[in-house]
Amino acid sequence: MIKKDNYITPKGYEILTTEHDELLLKERPEILKVIQWAAGNGDRSENADYLYGKKRLREIDRRMRYLKKQIDRALIIDPKLQSSDQVKFGATVTIIDENDIKKTYSIVGTDEIDLPKGLISFKSPIARALMDKEVGDDVLILTPKGAKKAEIHAIIYQEIY
Repeated sequence: MIKKDNYITPKGYEILTTEHDELLLKERPEILKVIQWAAGNGDRSENADYLYGKKRLREIDRRMRYLKKQIDRALIIDPKLQSSDQVKFGATVTIIDENDIKKTYSIVGTDEIDLPKGLISFKSPIARALMDKEVGDDVLILTPKGAKKAEIHAIIYQEIY
């Protein structure tokens, strides 16, 4: 039995499956055609199209294996269906740091990280510090640059993206 430990939002799951299907149904067949055409041109040892095609095919296959593994292990959690006063997976949390700077983070799966958009992995130091806390709680966030204090200002569960 496959362990379902890859927490992911519905949108994140859709992105993974779309990428997998795109590779399987579009990119891979196109590369196979290029490889077959290039193989028919003779000497493969100095045939750039053939060598590049084989290299790209390996990259596609490797990415597809990774995506398939992540999809099989996916445990889809819809933030809109969550209801808690505490920070859990899928929460969008606003904190105020020790310099009175307000920051908002949404806690998502490891395949959904997008720091400029405030999407952080549930395994990140920030998310681990926030988990199970409530509005008004002080948190100590351990980062490579050192420890930072912050206060949880708001917790909401909404569609992310």
